Amino acid sequence: MTTNPTLADLTTKATAARNTPTYGHDALITCDRLVRIFTTDGIEVQALQGLDLLVREGELMALVGASGSGKSTLMNILAGLDTPTAGAARVAGHDLLAMTAKDRLAYRRKTVGFVWQQTSRNLLPYLTAAQNITLPMQLSATRTTRKAKAERALELLELLDIADCRDRHPHQMSGGQQQRVAIAVALANAPAVLLADEPTGELDSQTAEQIFAAFRTANEQLGTTIVIVTHDQAVAGEVRRTVAIRDGRTSTEVLRRSEVDATTGHETVVAREYAMLDRAGRLQLPAEYTEALGMRDRVALELEPDHIGVWPDDSDPH
Repeated sequence: MTTNPTLADLTTKATAARNTPTYGHDALITCDRLVRIFTTDGIEVQALQGLDLLVREGELMALVGASGSGKSTLMNILAGLDTPTAGAARVAGHDLLAMTAKDRLAYRRKTVGFVWQQTSRNLLPYLTAAQNITLPMQLSATRTTRKAKAERALELLELLDIADCRDRHPHQMSGGQQQRVAIAVALANAPAVLLADEPTGELDSQTAEQIFAAFRTANEQLGTTIVIVTHDQAVAGEVRRTVAIRDGRTSTEVLRRSEVDATTGHETVVAREYAMLDRAGRLQLPAEYTEALGMRDRVALELEPDHIGVWPDDSDPH
């Protein structure tokens, strides 16, 4: 009989994952020149235009971008709700372009969990919190006893600090409690990846902090890889890595690390922004940088021993 892993098992796995950071071929999520084209009334729209992305196992990261940048399209593809037009995408060993409809259903039930922005979309109103959490376990092919399912539901509720909501229906809970139950539902089958699309979009800032704390707990205690799409810079600033999407491609990336002052002992978080370089050597410079220097159409390049200089075009065509 196959059983769901206990929280203790997942915590041990989480510690191992954090101690072995890997990218490249070992990345849990790999998107290579991903393209998604929609056709509406005979007009083609490229939502993704050769997007590249790597996410390692055990990572907690955010995707940001303006409306129409392609971030929600990417999330739907990673969730198995949509299929790429071209390129390559793999999640936890699954080739998202090669899966059959049956494979895709099993993938959504076991490999990925999803939290929607709308709290009402995440939970069934006629079920209690505990029943909502056990439902995904009943739908999966994993055979566990009713007692084991109930115990896991209670463990997840306790982990996310909402055990008192166990027997409540969604209308008896606050928006923040509903979203934390939704996270527990998404974690029910111990997915490799948890995806969240604007999970704090309908919540006030204080409640949003509670939701993000729940994501952090799931990431740190269970080792679940979590990707959050958000427009909230406060949420994006809470993660170690934020990837910006612009015009259907990853454009820039912000990495944050902790530094301790040797004199005072105070810990501060230092952030550094990077431009993404694709296989053709192309990169997208941040708009605020190019606008500040009046860069348009072309730029001057200079190769130095340890860096490449990028300068405004100072040539005189006349």
